[in-house]
Amino acid sequence: MDRLPEKDDTPEFLALRALKLGDLLVAVPALHAIRRSRPDHRLVLAVPGWLEPVAELVGGIDVLWPTPGLDHPLGIEPGRIDTAMNLHGDGPESRGVLEQLQPRVRLGHASPGWDGPEWEDHVLERHRWARLADAHGMPADQEDVGIARPDLPSAAPGAVVVHVGAFYGSRHWPVDRFATVVRELREEGRRVVLTGSEKERPRALEVAALAGLDDEVVAADVLAGTVDLAEMAAVVADASVVVSVDTGAAHLASAYATPSVVLFGPAPPEEWGPPASGPHVVLTDASLRVGDTFGTECDPALLAVQPADVLAAAREVARSLDGIGA
Repeated sequence: MDRLPEKDDTPEFLALRALKLGDLLVAVPALHAIRRSRPDHRLVLAVPGWLEPVAELVGGIDVLWPTPGLDHPLGIEPGRIDTAMNLHGDGPESRGVLEQLQPRVRLGHASPGWDGPEWEDHVLERHRWARLADAHGMPADQEDVGIARPDLPSAAPGAVVVHVGAFYGSRHWPVDRFATVVRELREEGRRVVLTGSEKERPRALEVAALAGLDDEVVAADVLAGTVDLAEMAAVVADASVVVSVDTGAAHLASAYATPSVVLFGPAPPEEWGPPASGPHVVLTDASLRVGDTFGTECDPALLAVQPADVLAAAREVARSLDGIGA
């Protein structure tokens, strides 16, 4: 992906989304709408640099501007950006870093100095950003979540992907329950791979040990910490089904219409759930939800989900690829 070139006559449109993988993917409908509506603009996406492999798959992004957060100015010359759009949020921090750019046009939610729709609480995130694009004359479809497949082979075509990681403890479904799911699916003759970040590899290895996987299988099928983001996208794109808590892996499954079973805890699926295509199954118990997203203890809404629930759902939706799967 190109870096910001020397200033020329091409008008530049900067969209800010300095968050994580899932956050980027729920903004894809809005990004597609921007690209369609502003074909003459250079589209600059301000996101954390580690997301570049997926940002390249969104399509139509001309420049990635590495933005780890909102603690510092973006570092782009004031007045250079023609149009700045706040796809990050509606707080003073995100508005402030964009205002420092002194763009000719500001697009966001209604705030002092910003025209746009009023912010809505408790709505589907894809709807939120598609609605914002609509309100600014860029027609968007909240179901338009698709991204390109990486130009590389999957490390596990047709496998069941069990993603064991999550950034916060509130989304840590117990490892023994993951192990039960892995063990039973393998006993049915399915290949099951365990994914997660490098920091989550010990958790994946614990699941593998509890599931009784031998060293040879662990070496081949515990992918956590061994595949990069583009390789992870390829694995999800070619999976028979993805089992994950509400995290980036689940949103990748949505982006590829890969069948998924998504376990929800602190966050409600009404705000972060998958689109209708897939198919996708959501498992949770909203009546028990505590909702502490940043908590260290697993949310009761997630704890209410049992391995039998996950297994039944996975068997129902899994597709057959390369002779593996339901």
